[in-house]
Amino acid sequence: MSLFIGIDSGTQSVKAVVLDLVTRKVIAEARAPHRMIEGLRVGHMEQHPHEWTEALDFVLGAVAAQLGADAAKRVRGIGVSGQQHGFVALDVNGDVIRPAKLWCDTSTATECAILTKKLGGPKAAIRLTGNLILPGFTAPKVLWLKRHEPENYKLLRQVLLPHDYLNYFLTGNYSMEFGDASGTALMDVRTRTWSKKMINAIDPKLAGYLPKLSASHEAAGLLRPELAAKYGFASDVVVSAGGGDNMMGAIGTGNVVPGVVTASFGTSGTIYAHAAKPVIDPQGEIAAFCSSTGGWLPLLCTMNVTTLTEQVRALFGQDHAALNAAVAAAPAGAGGLVLLPYLAGERTPNVPAGSGVLLGLNARNFSSGHIARAAMEGVTLGMNYGLRRLAELGVKAKEIRVTGGGAKSAVWRQLMADIFGVPVVAMVEDEGAALGGALQAAWCVAIREGNKRAKLTDFTTGVVSLDERTRCLPNKENVAKYRALQTVQDQLSLALRGVFEAQRKLA
Repeated sequence: MSLFIGIDSGTQSVKAVVLDLVTRKVIAEARAPHRMIEGLRVGHMEQHPHEWTEALDFVLGAVAAQLGADAAKRVRGIGVSGQQHGFVALDVNGDVIRPAKLWCDTSTATECAILTKKLGGPKAAIRLTGNLILPGFTAPKVLWLKRHEPENYKLLRQVLLPHDYLNYFLTGNYSMEFGDASGTALMDVRTRTWSKKMINAIDPKLAGYLPKLSASHEAAGLLRPELAAKYGFASDVVVSAGGGDNMMGAIGTGNVVPGVVTASFGTSGTIYAHAAKPVIDPQGEIAAFCSSTGGWLPLLCTMNVTTLTEQVRALFGQDHAALNAAVAAAPAGAGGLVLLPYLAGERTPNVPAGSGVLLGLNARNFSSGHIARAAMEGVTLGMNYGLRRLAELGVKAKEIRVTGGGAKSAVWRQLMADIFGVPVVAMVEDEGAALGGALQAAWCVAIREGNKRAKLTDFTTGVVSLDERTRCLPNKENVAKYRALQTVQDQLSLALRGVFEAQRKLA
């Protein structure tokens, strides 16, 4: 029995799954929460990396206990998925200097402008790296540290991303693979090399603080002996390269060949597809990432999805069933309500100073059901903005595989199908990023043991499967209504961007 553990360290928790490659089933799972740091200024989103490692240690111990002593000895590999873009700053001893600034931190808009100007403007940035320099990315966070906390910057000797830090905890090695590295804005995604000009725009010394880049099928190292003994694992457990949560989610949903499109409806929202060559957006709205499979992963990201629906649910004192019932009872289009869901600014479209806006209230639609539906529609229309841009770049969806908390809701899945205009279906195993970590670990071990021709599809086939009971087809009448609503939301977003900047100064 060959067992592989997949880890997904997100914004809210760390999850672990154990995949049995013989039965092709997940046979154990565990989860442990961690927290955001409270009380920070608007736009600042941070976490303590030690909370990630404590949660990781807990879930590994928990799944080891579920397996039992005999089965635990059969664990062959571990693959780690982590939230993208976060900046973990380490000193010369490998100790964390300060809390990690996260993907959803929008406090670096000034640094983005500085770096973009140094490089010669937005088009020059895209030429150098394949991407615009956005507040969510890692590069402006490093410059922010240099500008705002120079004493901490002087201590900096190693830059890691969240999943790299967990790999460091597991192996004691510094590493970074192409997929997650492509979301730093420090790497040229076409050549898969660090961009010297980009690094020099921050600090030439930064080149010495970045790990060596590795391919996705390579190992980060072996599990540290003391951890192997603690969990009851064998002494030669391999820790694979791992990757960002979207890269691992692609593997876990079988998005490893052209033609598959995945949408993740979690705290944030992402839609991505596999590509055999780089997909560079000249407007910079679609991220030109590398995948963690050896290919590329054109991706759009919105920052506000279940964050918003959970706030609405809490506001009206509803459980999830009540929220879904209220949304189902309200008409498509929410009686004319349009909600811009920019509670934490926005990345696609790039509106870092954005805030939430509810337009169209009247006596007929001023109800919890209409507002709840407008919230659910608003975040989905926000994702559709990016999906339409993907289509303009040649990446067209015929079906969308959905994961995350939003995918569990039948009414939301139907709403997705109506807004996207294509069939929507959920996965049998919803922990796609964690499953992707386990599958990548299996691939890594196979290659490491001499099977140089091993492909990821050898492992995804028979493991990744669709839950056909969840499939939703578009309602033609609603599709037409949502196209009109999309135009209104896009116009509203564009018209208010100057207002957002003025309003933020008052916050």
